[in-house]
Amino acid sequence: MKFLKKITRVIVLFVVGILIVVNAVIILTGRFYIYNGIANTYIKGRTGPTIYDLETFHTVKVAKSGEAFEFPKHPNYNKQKIPDDYRKYIEDLDTRALLVIQNDTLVYEEYWGDHSATTLSNSFSIAKTVVAILVGIAIDEGKIGSIDDPVYKYIPEYKSGSRNKITIRHLLEMASGLSWTESGINPFSDNAESYYGTDLDNLVLRQKVVSEPGKVFKYQGSNSILLSMILEKATGKTVSKYASEKLWKKLGMNSDAYWSMDRKGGQEKSFCCLYAQAGDFAKIGKLLVHRGKYNGEQIIPRWFYTQMVKQNDLVTEDGFQNYAYGYHVWTYRGNADEVVYCRGILGQYIITIPDRNLVIIRLGMKRKPDFEIPKHLKNDQQYVESVKYEVGHCLGVFQYITLGKILAKEAEEFE
Repeated sequence: MKFLKKITRVIVLFVVGILIVVNAVIILTGRFYIYNGIANTYIKGRTGPTIYDLETFHTVKVAKSGEAFEFPKHPNYNKQKIPDDYRKYIEDLDTRALLVIQNDTLVYEEYWGDHSATTLSNSFSIAKTVVAILVGIAIDEGKIGSIDDPVYKYIPEYKSGSRNKITIRHLLEMASGLSWTESGINPFSDNAESYYGTDLDNLVLRQKVVSEPGKVFKYQGSNSILLSMILEKATGKTVSKYASEKLWKKLGMNSDAYWSMDRKGGQEKSFCCLYAQAGDFAKIGKLLVHRGKYNGEQIIPRWFYTQMVKQNDLVTEDGFQNYAYGYHVWTYRGNADEVVYCRGILGQYIITIPDRNLVIIRLGMKRKPDFEIPKHLKNDQQYVESVKYEVGHCLGVFQYITLGKILAKEAEEFE
């Protein structure tokens, strides 16, 4: 009995010690947002953000208007059967929604758990693509002068030092060269502070240039936040109001969307956190699969869409040609179809294959990790050439592409 009490006392002292150290680090570094992070993760039995954090933060509405556009259902809608191996794969990754649309017709739709067609869920980095689309529209309207405008034209604080070399194009390409730390697990990263903190302006305005802008592809949420700040300065409207006017009110959305804010009356978390229904994410897919045109109206300027999905001259931090990313959108050109897709950290996907007029929506709680080239094979040219189109892509996206093609084909062949 005395031994158990001693062990319990040691454990309690150890836990108290850890808490004291953690508190000391938070206070000394000024990272008070970590308290908010802990309160909304571990105390709630979670290890990180989820797609259902809508009630966790202050939000602003992205309003829809008018009658909703409904995808007509294919005559063989939902008559297909997901192959057993694919069903196991997607369910092991805690998939919550799967939609397949071909030729603007809904051929398959399924939801898991409490998720339904009316559930609003977090898009995470799909929001980045929405921001990029709005930038293209604003340029076409003359609100933003040029894609090569310097950032300081709209954000004067960026006129000092080497930050004055950063352009809107660099932000869109994820090539700003800023010091921003991007991490989904490090609580001391800028990424964590942007999600749980309350001052996005200060966070991005204190960033420094650590590498030459326009040279290296480095995925950073700061670029998206800066773009939304530029949009607000150029249009005189918040990114949520501009998104409502240029997208939500034009695409026939089923529901208002909601964007998480850093604080009440503050700034949208434009690097993530746009909440919408699965069917409305599919309408963004419909817009992309038709190369910016929606029901006859060219909403994304065609010149911008063409550049948006184009391969650029950037290299990755590992020194490989960037074949994976355009202007805030992922691109894939392997041996088969051209694929343009948006993705979020937990496996949120809007996948489009324009030549097949195919859209695949997958929402869920887990995803496979990115491709990685093993160190011992980095100098093997044959190996590198064989996977160069796959660098930066999630393993899971290829599974959903294949499954989407299977379900679309079966809908046409079903007897």
